[in-house]
Amino acid sequence: MATDDPTIAPTASDEVRSMRTFALTVAYDGSHYAGWQSQPNGPTIQQTLAQAISRVVHHNVNPQGAGRTDAGVHAIGQVATFSSPNWKPPAQTLALAINGFLPRSISVIESKSVVPNFDPIRSASSKRYRYTIRSSRVPDPLLHPFHWWIPKELNTSNMQAAANRLLGTHDFKAFETLGSPRKTSVRTIHALDVNLQPTLGGSEITIEIEADGFLYNMVRNIAGALVEIGKDRFSPLWIDSLLNSPVRPTVSQTAPARGLCLLYVKYPPSLFLDL
Repeated sequence: MATDDPTIAPTASDEVRSMRTFALTVAYDGSHYAGWQSQPNGPTIQQTLAQAISRVVHHNVNPQGAGRTDAGVHAIGQVATFSSPNWKPPAQTLALAINGFLPRSISVIESKSVVPNFDPIRSASSKRYRYTIRSSRVPDPLLHPFHWWIPKELNTSNMQAAANRLLGTHDFKAFETLGSPRKTSVRTIHALDVNLQPTLGGSEITIEIEADGFLYNMVRNIAGALVEIGKDRFSPLWIDSLLNSPVRPTVSQTAPARGLCLLYVKYPPSLFLDL
């Protein structure tokens, strides 16, 4: 039983009872990282975040993310979770403490207390990504790490017409890069919007997609297919043939990682604690 007597050391059961689970909203520029997941081939977001958190809570942690973003992929709404018995102040103050030990390429935007069984992947109800394309005569020297430069005009009306055909529940096997560990390739896309606005020497095109889950490289493969349609190489109806294909088509490329950004992950409000 927990006690306030300083002469009595806390037991393992006391530590379990005082354990708190936190969810962090994390933003990062993934340009110089080997992706989210820890690996020996270079610095990763998970490793860097783990080191910063450990310095704050004074023990080793292994934060789990809502998405294993690849090398070069960015985020403004990644969610990472970990547990610790050592952080006693309000959960919202944890973000500021962790940011003091992070490089400027990574930032914790928000920190909240969550239920002990919170799983950043399985507890999510949906995720939303944005893929950015720069359709312009000249490259942008300042923002080139954050978009795919295509030096020609794209037919965004046809891209949106094709995107509409992907809405709903489908088998997205043809949009999956080999290596995905998922048991099923069926997913439900809730929203898929192609937007355009003027920019330096041309237009910026964003493809925003929200779904209940994503296969490996699914967003980048969808973006690549929509670009083929935007180049008028195929009609919007070509998307139907891809959905009906059991394998990934060789005529459609995977869009570069640098244009992809994880915008946010949605969870049921009941998973968050007001502590």
